[in-house]
Amino acid sequence: MKSETKFKLLAYVAAVLIPALLILDGVQSKRYAKLQKELAELEAKQQELVEDNKKLISDISILSSSDRIESLAENELGMHKAKSEDIVRVEIK
Repeated sequence: MKSETKFKLLAYVAAVLIPALLILDGVQSKRYAKLQKELAELEAKQQELVEDNKKLISDISILSSSDRIESLAENELGMHKAKSEDIVRVEIK
């Protein structure tokens, strides 16, 4: 009789445990798929930010070029290069 009780208990545990494990597997699969989707979105966003950063670096180099600055100074601000006789040297002792 004791072995019959053990068998019933084992059958009851298996009957409860197997569906519980299947449900847990389904939940984990859903979480994994959600995390995979989030990772793909983050990688796409990172790629977009890298491309934006490259463009901004390119824009900085264009805007800070000496030819552009000289042109702005001459054309928009009315500045000109100083002649050697206009340069005053100051020495501090």
